Amino acid sequence: MVLAFRWLLRLFTGLVVLGVVALLLAYWILTRSLPDYNENFTLSGVEQPVEIVRNNNNVPHIFAKTEADAFYALGFVHAQDRLWQMTMLRRTAQGRLSELFGTRTVKIDELMRRLDLYTLAKTSVEVQDDRTKAALAAYSSGVNAWIEQVNSGARGRGAPEFFFFSNEIAAWSPADCLAIQKLMALQLSSHLESEVQRAQLSLILPPERLRDLLADDPNPAVAALPDYASLMPGPMPAANPRKLAYLDDPLSPFHSAAFAGASNAWAAVPKRSAAGGSLLANDPHLQLTAPSFWYLARLQLPTGGVIGGTIPGMPIVLVGRSDKLGWGLTSSYLDDQDVVIEKINPANPEEYLTPEGPKPFITRRTIITVKDAPPVTITQRWSESGPILPGSHYDLQSVTPAGHVAALEWTALSDKDTSMTAAVRLMTSASVDEAIEAGRLFIAPSQNLMLADQNGIALQLIGAMPARDPGHRTQGRMPAPGWEGKNRWTGMLPYEDNPRFVNPGSGLLGNTNNKIIDRPFPLHVSFDWGDTQRIQRWLALMKTREVHTRESFIEAQLDTVDPTARNLLPLIGADLWFTGDAAPEGTPERQRQTALKLMAEWNGEMNEHLPEPLIAEEWLRVLQDRLLRDEIGPMADKFTHIEPLFVERVFRNEGGASVWCDVIQSAPVETCTDIARSSLDEALLNLSEKYGPNIESWRWGDAHQAAHDHPVLGDVPVLRYFVNIRQSTSGGDTTLMRGRTKGDGAEPFLNVHAGAYRGVYDFADPDSSVFIISTGQSGHPLSRFYDDQSELWRRGEYIPMSLDPALARAAAVGDAWLTPAPP
Repeated sequence: MVLAFRWLLRLFTGLVVLGVVALLLAYWILTRSLPDYNENFTLSGVEQPVEIVRNNNNVPHIFAKTEADAFYALGFVHAQDRLWQMTMLRRTAQGRLSELFGTRTVKIDELMRRLDLYTLAKTSVEVQDDRTKAALAAYSSGVNAWIEQVNSGARGRGAPEFFFFSNEIAAWSPADCLAIQKLMALQLSSHLESEVQRAQLSLILPPERLRDLLADDPNPAVAALPDYASLMPGPMPAANPRKLAYLDDPLSPFHSAAFAGASNAWAAVPKRSAAGGSLLANDPHLQLTAPSFWYLARLQLPTGGVIGGTIPGMPIVLVGRSDKLGWGLTSSYLDDQDVVIEKINPANPEEYLTPEGPKPFITRRTIITVKDAPPVTITQRWSESGPILPGSHYDLQSVTPAGHVAALEWTALSDKDTSMTAAVRLMTSASVDEAIEAGRLFIAPSQNLMLADQNGIALQLIGAMPARDPGHRTQGRMPAPGWEGKNRWTGMLPYEDNPRFVNPGSGLLGNTNNKIIDRPFPLHVSFDWGDTQRIQRWLALMKTREVHTRESFIEAQLDTVDPTARNLLPLIGADLWFTGDAAPEGTPERQRQTALKLMAEWNGEMNEHLPEPLIAEEWLRVLQDRLLRDEIGPMADKFTHIEPLFVERVFRNEGGASVWCDVIQSAPVETCTDIARSSLDEALLNLSEKYGPNIESWRWGDAHQAAHDHPVLGDVPVLRYFVNIRQSTSGGDTTLMRGRTKGDGAEPFLNVHAGAYRGVYDFADPDSSVFIISTGQSGHPLSRFYDDQSELWRRGEYIPMSLDPALARAAAVGDAWLTPAPP
């Protein structure tokens, strides 16, 4: 017995030792891909010695004597820290994810191949100016130099993810940079889905109820659109809205419209600044991931130093500042997409009908290689409007009659896209005027460009604006018949028609994706805007001060007071506050009274430590679902976030909208007070089941955790604890410090879309400017720079944005040189 115990003990000890050795070996292998930031390199492709100083937050400061060498070094450091992320972005744009992930991503690849963004990017390389071509070539050489170092130096395949998937890395090319820029345009576009949704609802709801649910920004009214069914010949397909899984896959660039681009930016002229210099604040909102999409960098160019946020894969500082100019971006919500319904020629299915007669589709076959499965062959088809999309994508089949197909018009489908040239020119502009002129060459994605120099400020919409016929049947708000010529684009509007605001009399400019201009169709910019709420809070904060400071701009950027809650709760609870008799402890009535008392004293601050935000959000979520589901059935699943204008219209009974409160399926006539009360009871029951019965112990931050998840390994058991970053956060869907919630599933209040980059620039003292990103510079989970900025970001802190070389070298974590190889 003792002998058996001894052998078992020896066996157990041996297994433990082997396990420890295996873990140490795995750790050693994985850490081989961690770069040494003090290592010098002798490389072909660099013209003169380049110094790369990484400050104590691992932000590379690149000191080069030529512009080409600066871009070369940027490609090198991007690849050092984010090689896996870059290759994934490229694969996504190419439609080649299924080579790694099998059948899971076939739908994503299929749609990417039909859009053919990568082919368009390759063609667009030739239309860039010579300076941009040189920058793209130098940047690509820098990326390839690091890939060569990985291959020749046994550097752990370049990133840990390559141990789980193929480590074959094709050489980087200029077309890859342009493809990633087009991929950004895809992620920031939402009008295709919005058009389909409006058409679907128009088949269910009468026009007045459609205006309730998809309410326009409350400004001058828009003429009523035609009934969608009347536009199409023959019967429409039966309504059968489906949840499209590929829209929510972490690997997919096709996110639902609820997560289209968003952002904040505001600026002040010197006379509105306490220190006498222009101010600019910017926080672009993107999907939260680990690592962040953003990468901080400083380049020393012949025109001077520039510093700010870059996207790995592109040779530009996309948002940031120089000594002379600051620039920021917000999504403009320009209506840059239209769905055109093409009528197939009954006599020849390879043709479609136009006012000039039948025309042939342009067709081409392409093969998608699928891991562990047979390849998939698809036929790409284009009409004169754009690529033909299958009905299974974006639920287009629900609004496409038999004998017809849907084509997509989209500004990003240009093979002469000079947006990269515009970005390079913007980065090196010395004034607001130069930057505005650089914007002339932007095609897609359309953005609001916020600018500030030493003397003034400006807001310029950049990106090509489609020219539509004034007689367009749906004004671009719903799919339209292509066989009627007036429903196709007629070209692009001149740049001078893009909205522009320079040095306004108020001395302040701001944008929260709100409506920026009120012009009649077809110069309207858009009917659908990204915000009607945050702008209210921004206006209130700006009016509290005659002059502003860097600190007041930071305060606004981090503000967590929710105007939606402040506006809606008094309406929906108007007949509930302080009503009814005192109820015994532990009863639903008592819990409701406690919740109402808390919210009656609440100022709308979405603080992570408070229960009130959680109660308010769940109440509104349940309330909206009850209002919608009775009327539109499964279509209610598509409304995953609160529609503030809709709820307000219902509870103010604008245009008879209170009829939404009556449950059609029941005999009694329910009032809005009835629905508000029952919704609150259901909300409290839901929260009690998840967080316990004690309301005072609930915390918004327990539900509203920032989910910086790894797109590939984030769902893998055990590994997810190493690669995902989760944090309790304040803010919400419509606060200035926006933390867009997931909206559905078991964790509907996860913070999944936020300002992953924040920057505030003060031209009275440029080196006092600050910035932050949501994770860290490195994409390597074992690096201390993988998440070192995430806690600062969560707490609303920043790091310095200095162009002073001495400050960069102070406490630097690395100082490396790239030296030309001998001829």
